Amino acid sequence: GGRPVLEFDTASSVTVRYVGIGEMCQLVRSTGLEEVLSGLARYIRDDYVRWNEFGKSIRLANHSRDGVIELMPICDDKLYSFKFVNGHPRNTETGRQTVVAFGVLADVATGYPLLLSEMTISTALRTAATSALAASAVARPGTTSMALIGCGAQSEFQVLAFKSLLGLREVRAFDIDEAATDKLFKNLRATPALSLIKSASIHEAVRGADIVTTATADKNNATILTPDMIEPGMHINAVGGDCPGKTELHPAVVRLARVVVQYEPQTRIEGELQQMAPDFPVVELWRVLAGLERGRLRDDQITVFDSVGFALEDFSTLRYIRDLAEEQATERRVDLLPPMGIDPKDLYGLVMGPPGVRSLGHP
Repeated sequence: GGRPVLEFDTASSVTVRYVGIGEMCQLVRSTGLEEVLSGLARYIRDDYVRWNEFGKSIRLANHSRDGVIELMPICDDKLYSFKFVNGHPRNTETGRQTVVAFGVLADVATGYPLLLSEMTISTALRTAATSALAASAVARPGTTSMALIGCGAQSEFQVLAFKSLLGLREVRAFDIDEAATDKLFKNLRATPALSLIKSASIHEAVRGADIVTTATADKNNATILTPDMIEPGMHINAVGGDCPGKTELHPAVVRLARVVVQYEPQTRIEGELQQMAPDFPVVELWRVLAGLERGRLRDDQITVFDSVGFALEDFSTLRYIRDLAEEQATERRVDLLPPMGIDPKDLYGLVMGPPGVRSLGHP
């Protein structure tokens, strides 16, 4: 038989709302994917414009030969959040996700967690929502076409976020893995008012595009886009270069552009900026969203959103998940915390069997 399980009296339990993969899928399906992406963009914008209210830091990253594992913390005066996330490009060889994540939202006043949530799906959603939010502030007005380079797990969400927030109508897609492109087309072929075109090369996909999104996974200094591909007025959404030693744009492309970043100290280490001199000029996204600086100075200007992902977006996402789960009465909870009513100084008594705890034996 197994060891006994302890069960606490309901009245004394301190439970934490839990949103797992199943709950997250249900929340997205019942709300509608494009509405979720739009909702996330609203929450992210709301938090970026109060930028100075947050205690910020670069993420804590532990790199190995095979990938990276990171912790991403942030807080304001009421809520604290962190995300655990990895990046292991070779995971797909063994049937695993390249990126998996979970996150916690906690009460600053007590330190007690309020929400424990999956963030594998949520990270894909918030990355796409942030991309489209940035483009709405930086890309040329009237943007309708996008080249998508890289058709992996992020691709459908990027397309639908741009469709929802910018009215995207045409996507020209390319991936060196043709099966990935086929997957994208299968998943989005029934999407209304969206034309999907399979391109034979990066050059072909990029030619004439208003926006170019690069979302590749290889952990190396790649040159997905070179200066000869870049056209006046183009906006580049550089998603894939998100850790030291991993880039997607030729340095000359970055030099041509007005570059918008999330959190400059982090992007200097991880983004396309790692190829640039320390004094290369950039604009932080919060300043554009708050109306303190213009995202685009002229129609023919080339712009780059050097997206590496920042903890603020996870904070916003966890707030959104909490509110959505409460609205839809997603009531799954876990007893992650000690019960109320015990002596706070007597954890030993809790472990060894205080009143209000009973053993449930297994046969």
